[in-house]
Amino acid sequence: MEKSKFSVSINAPKEKVWKVLWDDSSYREWTRVFNEGSYAETDNWKEGSKVKFLSADGRDGMISEVAANRPNEFMSFRHLGVIKGGVEDTESDEVKQWGGATENYSLEEKDGIVSLKVDMDTTEEFKEYFDKTWPKALDRVKTLSEK
Repeated sequence: MEKSKFSVSINAPKEKVWKVLWDDSSYREWTRVFNEGSYAETDNWKEGSKVKFLSADGRDGMISEVAANRPNEFMSFRHLGVIKGGVEDTESDEVKQWGGATENYSLEEKDGIVSLKVDMDTTEEFKEYFDKTWPKALDRVKTLSEK
């Protein structure tokens, strides 16, 4: 796996950016660039809790764990498996190739400008997709945060 990094500067308080990232309605808005209608099932993003990142029909997606949650500063996910056709898979050879991959969100505020940084582990198979899609997602976070 290799590490991919993305960032954007946002003219808004970090509390507002954090809310845009993790409140259900705005989360659905900025993540739709990855998969239209996608959403997350979560226990309020509590550290140590399981999160399901799901497709619009709720039958496909990823299973992850909130590895860290420091409100308005840092969120980290450890990816554990996939959901296909409503069935959770954390054991297959496919999953073992990338299981344990992390995805991290860091917010730093200086002079009213928030630097939002995302770094994630990715496989060669998905690197090009994420390189194209993450900048669009971060642009949506910026637009929603600066409203």
